[in-house]
Amino acid sequence: MTFEIASMHTAQPTGDTEEQRQKNQLLLKMAGRAARLGGWTFDAGSQTLVWSDETCEIHDLPGGHKPTLDEGIAYYTPEHRDMIAATVSRCLSAGTPFDFEAEMITAHQRRIWVRAIGEPVRDASGAVSGLQGALQDITAQHRNEMERHALSTKLSATLAGMSDAFFTMDRNWLITYVNDEMTRSVNRTREEMLNKLLWDVFPGTKDSSFHACYQRAIDTGKVATHVDYYAPLGKWFELRSHPTDDGVAVYFQDVTQRRKDEEQLRLLQACVERMNDIIVVTESEPVDGLWPKVLYVNPAFERNTGYQPEDIIGKTPSILHGPRTQRDVLDRIRSSLERWEPVREEILNYKKNGEEFWLELDIVPLADAGGRYTHWISIERNITDRKRAAEALRQKDNLLKVGGRVGKVGGWTAVPSVNAVQWSDEIHTLLAWPRSSQPTLGEFLSIFSAESRASFKAALDACVAQGTSFDREFQITTCVGELKWVRVAAEPARADDGEVSSVHGALQDTTSMKQVEDRLREQAALLDKAQDAIWVLNLDGTVAFWNASAERIYGWAAHEVRDRGARELLFQDTATFDRHRQAVLSAGEWVGEIEHKTRDGKPLLLVSRWTLVRDEAGEPRSILAINTDVTHQKLLEQQFLRAQRMESIGTLAGGIAHDLHNVLAPIMMSIELLKDSLPDPADQMLLKTIEVSARRGADMIKQVLSFARGVEGKRHEVRIQDVLHDLDQILSETISKNISIASSVAPDLWQVQADPTQLQQVLMNLCVNARDAMPGGGRIRISAENMLVDEHCAAMNIESRVGAYVKIEVEDNGTGIAPDIQERIFDPFFTTKPVGEGTGLGLATTLAIVKSHGGFVHMHSELGKGTRFRIHLPADPAAHSTRSSDPGAAVPRGNGELIMVVDDEAAIRQVTRQTLEAYGYRVVVAVNGAEAVASYAQNVQGISLVLTDMMMPVMDGPATVQALRQINPLVKLIGASGLSQNGQAARAVGVGLEHFLPKPYTAEVMLRLIDTVLKE
Repeated sequence: MTFEIASMHTAQPTGDTEEQRQKNQLLLKMAGRAARLGGWTFDAGSQTLVWSDETCEIHDLPGGHKPTLDEGIAYYTPEHRDMIAATVSRCLSAGTPFDFEAEMITAHQRRIWVRAIGEPVRDASGAVSGLQGALQDITAQHRNEMERHALSTKLSATLAGMSDAFFTMDRNWLITYVNDEMTRSVNRTREEMLNKLLWDVFPGTKDSSFHACYQRAIDTGKVATHVDYYAPLGKWFELRSHPTDDGVAVYFQDVTQRRKDEEQLRLLQACVERMNDIIVVTESEPVDGLWPKVLYVNPAFERNTGYQPEDIIGKTPSILHGPRTQRDVLDRIRSSLERWEPVREEILNYKKNGEEFWLELDIVPLADAGGRYTHWISIERNITDRKRAAEALRQKDNLLKVGGRVGKVGGWTAVPSVNAVQWSDEIHTLLAWPRSSQPTLGEFLSIFSAESRASFKAALDACVAQGTSFDREFQITTCVGELKWVRVAAEPARADDGEVSSVHGALQDTTSMKQVEDRLREQAALLDKAQDAIWVLNLDGTVAFWNASAERIYGWAAHEVRDRGARELLFQDTATFDRHRQAVLSAGEWVGEIEHKTRDGKPLLLVSRWTLVRDEAGEPRSILAINTDVTHQKLLEQQFLRAQRMESIGTLAGGIAHDLHNVLAPIMMSIELLKDSLPDPADQMLLKTIEVSARRGADMIKQVLSFARGVEGKRHEVRIQDVLHDLDQILSETISKNISIASSVAPDLWQVQADPTQLQQVLMNLCVNARDAMPGGGRIRISAENMLVDEHCAAMNIESRVGAYVKIEVEDNGTGIAPDIQERIFDPFFTTKPVGEGTGLGLATTLAIVKSHGGFVHMHSELGKGTRFRIHLPADPAAHSTRSSDPGAAVPRGNGELIMVVDDEAAIRQVTRQTLEAYGYRVVVAVNGAEAVASYAQNVQGISLVLTDMMMPVMDGPATVQALRQINPLVKLIGASGLSQNGQAARAVGVGLEHFLPKPYTAEVMLRLIDTVLKE
């Protein structure tokens, strides 16, 4: 603008009209006057300086005034003239434009500030021919600037001198100002902070609580405050963020020390609030010359007195005083307060409810900085329990003195270094030693017997030299020559340097107790020789005595049960103990059978006699129990009763078996006859089914007899393969189709000495149980393999021995056996099957048969997974494995020999006769033994062989055999019976009978045995 004005003064008229030019000039003047702006030109050739009217007005000169260059420069203050002259000269010579501010003095002597602008004017050749420019009065602006500068300087000084740290930020979080206190607080220079991002200067503050405080001030336009810890500096800061137009101004203080002081104050307050001791703060001056007013009490005051703070504050402590509060103590406290002296006293006060309690007071005055006392503080401790304990201790001390006299216990102190001993009155009395004469250490030693003296001196010397305490019994002689037993206990007393300076001890006359102990020891020795368990219970149920037989029967040593409760120790059902104990306390005695438990938890059955023992005054003192162990006796009784039951069952089963065998025998022999007469395959199949069923019936009868009368039978080398082969055929007909059966037999399986029928019975029992455990179907796996039992394995199985075995496994995937009944599954008559579906004899018979063969059984079962039985049978690896005789070999036939058949069953006589006649024999029959003997006597030479039943009316089998032997000692005989083989076979052997047929038997078995006997 100033340049244009200057140009207007030198510009030549253009094509504009004069009117327009004048109008423009007028506008420029108006603008220049309003802006206090004027123009000027200088012609270098004529040295003419021309000012515009506005420039003249700035100089307080009339318009049109034409000063010289020097005159124009002279209006400036002296300090600016040289600079201005040089600036103009440089512009004329070098063409350098200028723009400066300077102070001048106008024609009216006014001091003003102006801004001068100038530039060179060049001719056609480019040489500087003059200057032109503008001049503006900037006095007002300069004054304002000076005031702003002064204000800014003052503000900066104020901010710099503030005790608070202060800084400003723009909205881009650039730091725009920091004061001195901030540099000190954050240990950074201004250069490190100004115009830097806040996050760069103070790492970790972005998105922190500090950041949130600044942002809150900006967002809300209100002051935001915050206190937080800045970890990099290890300081606490309190912020006050003020929103500004440019951003935010922040005042903050380092409050780390204040926080520490506040924390200490809080801890101090918490300590005072939680102290068990009472804290009372009062005014310094008393009210009415007595006691000062209370200003503060801590919570312990209410806990100890029952008074709430509002009950005591503003009042004096005298509300705690009562009838028995010591007046002399109150006087001493008041006197100390008047002298401003600390005081400590014990005083009896009263709670709000009137209850007495003792306080130990520590009262001290508090002074201000000037040394003037302002308050009293009293720390008060409740010592009621201590006072009561001291009183109780005093009473106990008196009781101890009395007890010492009654219990014959005295105290002594020995100082070996000076050969001195001090006794209490009780020891003087005990030893009949004159009280006027205190003994020496040597005299103390002299009261001990020869053996005890050396022992006591050694113990005393060790106590002095090593600080070793001792507690022993010794024998002494009193001054009147009486022998006594005493118990002496001693402990070392140490000086400040830790050395033993003396020995303190006690001495008790134990002569009477020694005599009682000897008698009790003798009685206990007698009780220990008793076979019954004898124990004594205190009235609270704890064990006081326990003899040797009790240790043996129960398994608990005496020291383990002493002072323990018999209720939990011996009784499964604790209510039983309570009931019998109450009966003894009421009636004085209880007798009966009772069940106890051993240390291992095993049950014991005892005949017990409990007697209430009373003291000399007739009061109950203890309970004496004498217990006879009848567990084994009861077990034998049960076994005897079971044996009787089994014998009865065996007798009954034998009779039934004989009758059933007589029923089955003709059926089984008739089958052989029918096979020849019914060649049709369908008939043969039907006959096969009848034969299998009859055999199964016979085997079932054998199972009952095996369990009832033992399992001894005819044993020979058996191939397990053949037994399992026969078992497969039976299982295929008896096991439902939804159960699969898999067999696995080792190819080189050893032979065993066994009864094959009994082995098949064992395996059949296991398979039937497996079937019953899988009602929804499943799998049975049967396997057999060789097994060598070594010493280690034999040691773990008491029923096994080192050697060769065949191991047979029967495994199913059924329901499994519950763990709590696994130990009972081999018990006779134990069954988990519903009533009517199981006899409980299957596994019992299985175990009996395996054990009778010298083997053993293992069982493993898991619920939901199945059961596995392992049968181990002794084997002979050296035996030759040969297959059984060919069942298809021809049945031998007779050659007209005459056979006598003796049996009381008509069906058996008839079928046997038809069978023998069908196979080439002649037959004569007899109903009983008497008839047989009579017939045989008439035809001794004609009858080749006699087949007789062993159980018949009139004359039984053994009697018949003896009678026939008398007639013809060479008579060939075969006995037959439906009873178990071992019983009847034994009787047959007794009468010289070598061949025996067990009923029911098949025609083939009978015919082969007859053929064998005839060929002998």
